[in-house]
Amino acid sequence: MLAHALNIDLADLSDAREVEAIDRWICARGDTTPFHRPAWIGAVAKGCRQQALMLVARRAGDICGVLPLNLIASRLFGRALVSSGFAVDGGIVADDSATVEALAGQCWQLAERHRCPTAELRGGRLPEDGWTRKGGAYLNFARPLEADDEAQLLAVPRKHRAELRKGLSFDLDIEIGRDRRLLDIHYRLYAENVHRLGTPVFPKAMFEAVLAAFGEDADILLVSKDGAPLTTIFTLYHGQSCMPYWQGSALAARAFRSNEVAYFHLMGHARARGYSIFDFGRSKVGTGPAAWKKSWGWEGEPLVYAARAAPGREARDINPLSPQYQRKVELWKKLPLPLASLLGPHIARGLG
Repeated sequence: MLAHALNIDLADLSDAREVEAIDRWICARGDTTPFHRPAWIGAVAKGCRQQALMLVARRAGDICGVLPLNLIASRLFGRALVSSGFAVDGGIVADDSATVEALAGQCWQLAERHRCPTAELRGGRLPEDGWTRKGGAYLNFARPLEADDEAQLLAVPRKHRAELRKGLSFDLDIEIGRDRRLLDIHYRLYAENVHRLGTPVFPKAMFEAVLAAFGEDADILLVSKDGAPLTTIFTLYHGQSCMPYWQGSALAARAFRSNEVAYFHLMGHARARGYSIFDFGRSKVGTGPAAWKKSWGWEGEPLVYAARAAPGREARDINPLSPQYQRKVELWKKLPLPLASLLGPHIARGLG
């Protein structure tokens, strides 16, 4: 019996029926993330003025693999084809190794066609032929939620549990929703947060586009005290996982332990919605954020990515912790916040 031929084409992302079929295939699997969905690459394209592309592999008309891509173009950081843009995951989803290699090959042909000297695969099934794997830089923190709030509290190591209990004693106000007011508050606190870290803020249009594209699969949690916003978390939901993806915080957040309170309440909210995994997301090895996640009792799992560069070229490096960016990071921290918030989106939309 002859095997069916493998066909790979670019999806028509303007065709709602085709997009729905692709999304249904992705969401039915246990090896995907929100960053594989057409909603993500479409929101990135809309919010950051980049292009969304989706390679789809089929056998006998049935989907057997996908590769979501964003074409990133920037005067500062160059051109790259990325799976997925502005994400910590993405990459190839496929039923077998042959489809993995075929999708990777088509990805590189697309990169050459669009004059991209670099292609990046952030997770997923990684190809072998022509791609360089990179590991050891990032950890991902995900684990099952406990049965209830009390068990969740007791699962936190003693020292950090004391911090959490202290935050809970302040009787902070919690609000979860998807309205414009919450988005505006989140973006303001997020801009403050990344400015303190020395990195440019993403365009507000991207947050708006993600919230709109994901519908009930995204929301914003706000922690406040006497009407003053302290912490926000922009969360994505996919499969069995709750993924707090973007956090904003005011300077007063530390005194009230509102970050601890926010994540604890989000765990309860996720459990009530029927999710069983809490995915704290990615942090760089040896950094404060990685240590903070470990203090909750989460263990990091090493992430491995893959990249390919044109002959004679090196894969681009956009990691703000890289030595080449350290002086720029320190200078950015010194910019007045209004100026950084004005300039930041024009720079950040090219990071991908």
